Amino acid sequence: MRRNPRELEQTHRTLSRRAILLGGAQLAFAGALGLRMQYLQVEQADQFRLLAEENRINIRLIPPARGEIYDRNGRPVAQNSQSYRIVMVREDAGDVDAVITRLGQLVELEEEDLNRAMTEMKRSPPYLPVTVAEQVSWRDVSTVAVNAPALPGVVPEVGLTRIYPQGSDYAHVVGYVGPVSDYDLKQIEDPDPLLRIPRFQIGKVGLESKQEARLRGAAGIKRVEVNAAGRVMRELDRREGQAGADVQITIDSALQNYVQARLGEESASAVVIDCDTGDILASASAPTFDPNLFVRGISVADYRGLTENPYRPLANKAVQGVYPPGSTFKMITAMAALEAGLIGPDDTVWCPGHLEVSGRRFHCWKRAGHGHVDLQNSLKQSCDVYYYDLALKVGQDKISAMAQRFGLGVRHDVPMSAVARGLAPDRAWKQRVHGQEWLVGDTANASIGQGFMLASPLQLAVMTARLATGRSLSPRLVKSIDGVEQPSGAGESLGMNENNLRKMRRAMFAVSNDRRGTAYGSRIIEDAYRMAGKTGTSQVRNITTAERARGVIRNEDLPWERRDHALFVNFAPFDAPRYAVSVVVEHGGGGSSAAAPIARDITLQALYGDTPPLEAYPAKDRPRIQAQQDRLRRARPDADIRGSDRA
Repeated sequence: MRRNPRELEQTHRTLSRRAILLGGAQLAFAGALGLRMQYLQVEQADQFRLLAEENRINIRLIPPARGEIYDRNGRPVAQNSQSYRIVMVREDAGDVDAVITRLGQLVELEEEDLNRAMTEMKRSPPYLPVTVAEQVSWRDVSTVAVNAPALPGVVPEVGLTRIYPQGSDYAHVVGYVGPVSDYDLKQIEDPDPLLRIPRFQIGKVGLESKQEARLRGAAGIKRVEVNAAGRVMRELDRREGQAGADVQITIDSALQNYVQARLGEESASAVVIDCDTGDILASASAPTFDPNLFVRGISVADYRGLTENPYRPLANKAVQGVYPPGSTFKMITAMAALEAGLIGPDDTVWCPGHLEVSGRRFHCWKRAGHGHVDLQNSLKQSCDVYYYDLALKVGQDKISAMAQRFGLGVRHDVPMSAVARGLAPDRAWKQRVHGQEWLVGDTANASIGQGFMLASPLQLAVMTARLATGRSLSPRLVKSIDGVEQPSGAGESLGMNENNLRKMRRAMFAVSNDRRGTAYGSRIIEDAYRMAGKTGTSQVRNITTAERARGVIRNEDLPWERRDHALFVNFAPFDAPRYAVSVVVEHGGGGSSAAAPIARDITLQALYGDTPPLEAYPAKDRPRIQAQQDRLRRARPDADIRGSDRA
């Protein structure tokens, strides 16, 4: 059928509109698509390139070398040593048990290490290497390399590990490192990413812990190419990290080694301080332990042996232990009375062997009493009644304030673990802590370093150094960091009356050099090196009235844990003090018999910088001292070290 021209024209117009609309829509879509492609390919090119790179390239941390620690003479105390370890990649090993069995036939493997490695393999991705054995010998590495075809997935590696070349001498001062634990991470609000590296080591106790931020250093970075499964294909580049800072401490290794050996297996501690600078030259706690045992992870048996030892070898008694200071505190009571102008050096007190205070009898250590005693004789013979009487005159608040001026009841800023504050209480303290009124009997007890009074060996050494110098000397352990000298602890004047200080020093001199002095048996004969000191014996048990009536039980007849603590403090030489020393022997009995001989020997070793001549000792003691020196020389592997800067 033939259409008329009008219908054809109408149909043509309709088709043309549709074509235009469809073409316009297609053109708009193509334009929008082009604009989107331009936005993605040009404007967002950097963003998508970064996303693609992140899928292909991983950033990984490189552990830095840990800073090393040296003594005051540059002798290494904590070092990094190249070590070899054997690692296994589970997915490359195939049958893990079979490979472990073959490896165990070639290399000695610790069961504890194996158990830990198997646990880590189960919870780690199959392509990550897991350490099977650490600190293996070069021979073991060679054996693994030669037998590589039979040990799929097993690879020897080289790394750094911490070693302590002087073993147990610095265990309590420097401490040790160990692998980061979940507990460590929980203690840190924003942990360094380094700490999440498997088995990364950080300081656990001592200087290693307190100087962790400086010693750790900063991580390096390496970029590695990985495949879709996350497996490393190749290393693209690396930027090495910054090694930790090297730390030089004030301890003298020769003296530290001697002090540790002299304390032996006693439950004891000793501190030596330089009176000019405040430098801690020795800080020893006995018995001690080998910190190298903790670096890889100490065995259960070894750890149990340390924790179950009643002498507590893990505790740093020099700064952590607090004890009633006993008669070593009497100088503080006397200084409080002298500075208050309540006594003169010639004023005397009658000692019949006790003093009645508020209806209670406070006894002197000498049952028959000392008769009339002045300041010097009271300290020389350690008369308790003299100090009871002084304390009642001066009052506890002034005694407490004086104790703090001399460094007691103060936490000293030294980078060691669990540094104790001790306790020098005032009257308000008892009400605040115990909800009880301070009694006059509490003051009498405190006057002779008993009752609530507590002090650490470090605090006692600081007290003695301040008495010797009249300065607010502070203990210093870190000498320099990366060669930069740290502030001295010499301190400013205490503001004390110098005449009063001289009286106390002369009284302390009499303790060690007068025939009736409690430390006369441990005196130094060499005139240029004579010392001034004070003995102390602090009770750890109550002595009942009934026991006093029938006779106080001797320390040697009591169980060890019920015996008195023995203390001694001293400085030398008397005319120009160079060193202050404190010694505490736990449950050692009397200060004059147990602590004073140790302190005298340590003082002479510090003064001479080497084994002192026998002529420095009383003639009657020389055969015993000679035998002791021979024994210590054999026991000290470092006996040939010289403290050259102190000699």
